[in-house]
Amino acid sequence: MRALVIDDERLARKELINLLSGISDVEVIGEAMNVDDAKEKIAELNPDVIFLDIQMPEKTGFDLLAELEAVPKVVFTTAYDEFALKAFEVNALDYLLKPIDPERLTEAIAKLKSQIDAGNGHSGERAVENEDPKLSLKDQVFVKDGDRCWFVKLENVRLFESDGNYIKVYFDNNKPMIHKSLNALDERLDEKSFFRASRKHIINLSWVDGIEPWFNGGLVVTLKGGDRIEVSRRQAARFKDMMSL
Repeated sequence: MRALVIDDERLARKELINLLSGISDVEVIGEAMNVDDAKEKIAELNPDVIFLDIQMPEKTGFDLLAELEAVPKVVFTTAYDEFALKAFEVNALDYLLKPIDPERLTEAIAKLKSQIDAGNGHSGERAVENEDPKLSLKDQVFVKDGDRCWFVKLENVRLFESDGNYIKVYFDNNKPMIHKSLNALDERLDEKSFFRASRKHIINLSWVDGIEPWFNGGLVVTLKGGDRIEVSRRQAARFKDMMSL
């Protein structure tokens, strides 16, 4: 497992790297001292897991996750246990308090290994040769809306809906808002998995449950769960081609 250590304190990074060096299943491939540094290292090195400090100058660990398009597995590391509940709300792999206990670290690595063995490996895996890879169903994204945060696999997102300068993200019973344009998101999503149904909607094709004709040559798509989305006449022909044998 290829790991990146992110912490603004040099001694904290050194201590964790030393602990990880004694674990045969882990290879530390780099370290970063702040959010901007971490973004560059993640893009360059494509780690399987990041050990992420929460409280850092200027931007926090949560800010980093919100700025990533796809995120690897995350183990939070911090000296402030009041962040523990928030970390688990966002479904982090684990949460380690400083000074880090070697046994707790070993437990976190075992948990990560079990996920990989179960076939849930690095959900943010990218094609290294592609400088601008598309986001696929297996990619994991971080969604932050106010004080609430989630890690979400794109395969679980059934619908994106434009709402002014924001996008509403539909997954499970949640509909958080993110500050992004639908056009920008459309350019990043894999067109084999996601379809721009109209000016306001992008749908996950794997969630399509039914299709019926609509006015003026358009279509209405019913998604699993009951959402009904109108496909514009201009997009209807393309949609039929994509959904046909």
